[in-house]
Amino acid sequence: MGNPHDQDHVLHVCVTCGHPDEPRPGLILHDRIAALMGPDEPFALKPVTCLARCGEGCSAAATAPAKWGYLLGRLSPDHAEDLIAYARSYAAAPTGTVMPSRRAPSLRDVIVGRIPALGMAA
Repeated sequence: MGNPHDQDHVLHVCVTCGHPDEPRPGLILHDRIAALMGPDEPFALKPVTCLARCGEGCSAAATAPAKWGYLLGRLSPDHAEDLIAYARSYAAAPTGTVMPSRRAPSLRDVIVGRIPALGMAA
């Protein structure tokens, strides 16, 4: 999904969180995002196996070369639309930083980690 010409910006969604004998909320979140994405999104959506946030709801990460990466937690499938808006803002931000005041209210307190890009200066 997403614009094939802009695969540098990626929204990774953990698809393994949840109990193996029940529908996995992370997979549901991933599939909802995929279904809601437009054809020319400025980011790619990719499933990922485990973001090490088990037991704390769904998790996602926004990454791009030369930008801060962000780990988001305490998510649910209901965050799909807001995560698309976040990924668009992340792609548009020169450093990847999307301040809480620029996020949907449901995403104001979901950043659980920030990771520097490889080779990023201090």
